[in-house]
Amino acid sequence: MPTRGAVTLSLVTGAAGFVGRHLVAALAAAGENVRALDLVDCEGAETVIGSIEDAEAAARAVRGADFVFHLAGNAQLWARDARSFDCVNHVGTRVMLEAARRAGVRRFVHCSSLTTLVGRRTPIGASRADESMRLAADDMLGPYPRSKLLAERAAEHAAAEGLDVVIAIPTEPLGPGDESLTPPTRLILDLLAGKIPATIDCMLNFVDVRSLAAGLIAARDRGRRGERYILGGENVSMRRLLDALERVSGRAMPKAQLPYWAALAVALVDTEILSRLTGRAPKAPLTGVRLAGRRVSFSSDKARRDLGWVSAPFEPALDDARRWLEARGGTPAR
Repeated sequence: MPTRGAVTLSLVTGAAGFVGRHLVAALAAAGENVRALDLVDCEGAETVIGSIEDAEAAARAVRGADFVFHLAGNAQLWARDARSFDCVNHVGTRVMLEAARRAGVRRFVHCSSLTTLVGRRTPIGASRADESMRLAADDMLGPYPRSKLLAERAAEHAAAEGLDVVIAIPTEPLGPGDESLTPPTRLILDLLAGKIPATIDCMLNFVDVRSLAAGLIAARDRGRRGERYILGGENVSMRRLLDALERVSGRAMPKAQLPYWAALAVALVDTEILSRLTGRAPKAPLTGVRLAGRRVSFSSDKARRDLGWVSAPFEPALDDARRWLEARGGTPAR
């Protein structure tokens, strides 16, 4: 989409986050000017300090921007106040969409979540999902996915009203540099540290975070207005993840497996009782266990066909994440 030879300005919200840092680096490497909107200063980009919930900060950030990559949000599966998910992920998206509309940006890339494709009606057990999956807010399995679905619907409404919006739906980003320890990295860290004695039979889909940055740029450049694109990698069973981690780390992984009903009972106690009493994040968030119980495989065929994009393999990204965690001091050395 950028005109050949023209200098463009891309705004990245949430640029200090895991995916945001890699996206900023990829845009800068391509010779583009990059601006960030975040609560902290962002390396490699001119930074507007502010919140996506603040209309004035959003207006300052989009001024003069050609493109907006909207990544900012709360990506955890639990919060002390569940209403914060709606404030940040849903309302914040509406603020950014309105600011982009007023500023006349050329294209707005909205970063959604695979959790919007899995709901209460999704069967317990193996199934598949692609962009044709349309669920209602009441179907969502927790406050986080509900907030992301409402944000996605706001983006679709803005596209219908004339704003050039493309929706990217990443799966689970994996690789080095996840300072905020999003759920996929936290899972890897806890497995390496021996903090998970048993797992459940689930299906995961990991996307190399560097490939994801390239996919977001491809969505901007080659995506069609109003369309959704799953940016995912390989569908990986829990058993394969454990085997791969054991191979690259030299550490024994848990062999015990909980049935879904038992994991759900543990999550209910952990989330609804212990976390409310202590204020500490649950080890097994209820939303995460509900999602894991639906063994959903995701298809990125549409992104491959329309965007010419495919993720790098899973195992090298896993090893890069493991090496980064060890260098950071998060796990014992091999």
